[in-house]
Amino acid sequence: MFGLFASQEKKMRASAAQWLDVADRIFRYRRDQLASAELAELEKRTQDLRLKLDQRADAGKLKLSVEALEPVLRRTGGKVYPKGELAEWVEFFLVAGIVLLGFRAYFLTNFQIPTNSMWPSFYGMTARIYPSPQENPGLLMRAVRLLTLGARHREVIAPQGGDVAIDFPYNGSGFQPFPVFAEKSTRKWLVFPATVHEYTFYVNDAPVSVDVPDDFDFNKLLVDAFDHGDRTAFYRQLQDQVQAGHVEPLVDQIRGDNTTRAVRIDLGKTVRAGEPVLSFDILAGDMLFVDRFSYHFFPPKPGDGFVFRTGKIPGIGGEDQYFIKRLVGVPGDTLEVREPVLYRNGSPITGAASFQKEAQQTDQYPGYRNAGRLDHGETVTVPPESYFAMGDNSPNSYDSRFWGFVPASEVVGRPLFVYYPFTRRWGPAH
Repeated sequence: MFGLFASQEKKMRASAAQWLDVADRIFRYRRDQLASAELAELEKRTQDLRLKLDQRADAGKLKLSVEALEPVLRRTGGKVYPKGELAEWVEFFLVAGIVLLGFRAYFLTNFQIPTNSMWPSFYGMTARIYPSPQENPGLLMRAVRLLTLGARHREVIAPQGGDVAIDFPYNGSGFQPFPVFAEKSTRKWLVFPATVHEYTFYVNDAPVSVDVPDDFDFNKLLVDAFDHGDRTAFYRQLQDQVQAGHVEPLVDQIRGDNTTRAVRIDLGKTVRAGEPVLSFDILAGDMLFVDRFSYHFFPPKPGDGFVFRTGKIPGIGGEDQYFIKRLVGVPGDTLEVREPVLYRNGSPITGAASFQKEAQQTDQYPGYRNAGRLDHGETVTVPPESYFAMGDNSPNSYDSRFWGFVPASEVVGRPLFVYYPFTRRWGPAH
């Protein structure tokens, strides 16, 4: 950075050293391809410049030797010298890419949270619903929300007036509480393969669809939009419709690659043609920097946020993904849930502020729930070389209670910093 203040002689000496480096590379890579006369001339001019540099010749003499060497390098350099601008840029990006991959592999990587199993510590994709057309953001506000929150707007516009309904899988005695969807392949940023779920609403039997990412919690969106967030009341109301015979079973509804028997259930909303059936933003999940370095020297401890790979966890089915949970048990620990408190080795667990909030059910922490391996009265002891991980959003977390232990070899690191989106959670991860 201080090159601007260097003397002319120092600059010339530095330049001469760079020319000698180019000459040495040509000699190493092309000496078997050059004619003896070319090789002799290259060695002569190179030695002349090196001798002047060693003797600390003045800038003028160095400049004359460089000017004598450069044409020789041009004639003998082949692909080593001169390099075109494109080759220089390709080399730069290749080196930068190698450095970046090495850095990600051993020190720091990034990770985006897709689901809300760690809510409210970390957010996955969430929805911002606009109940009326007047509240819809304009184009400028959508651009601002996209840049700051990763918000992507969705609107479902009624093709005609009437009552709004949606299809639910039906098993003959009752419906299952998640709407029928079709799974579709697409590309993210027009390049990367991705999967979306297509949900179809019906306005007086006229279909209108919306696509959302496959990890997005559409069930929660549906409850929040049509019953103000009361999940129990929402599904009880729908079940009452089925039991009262106000719906007829349908057939050949597509869910994924299968046909599913389904019922079309009224959602209790009437719209006019051209009005939004549903208008919402999908907000990006928290994006984190993950520290991959510390665990090489300090073992994970209970309370840590915990990023790991799932490919060697049999209970997940061998699908290799990155999960984030909270570490609650290390080898030898015995765990038990006495709702809403998680017990470790007979005492309420400590090691993270979230544990106390779970126990007191404060700051939106829902408390720990009995389920799976930690059902009522059940305990689990963590085996060697393994860890037990649970989500902070215990009622809605698919974690070690269901699929088992995390092998120590699959640990990636701990969350370090939330770098996007720009919300109150931006900053050091907890």
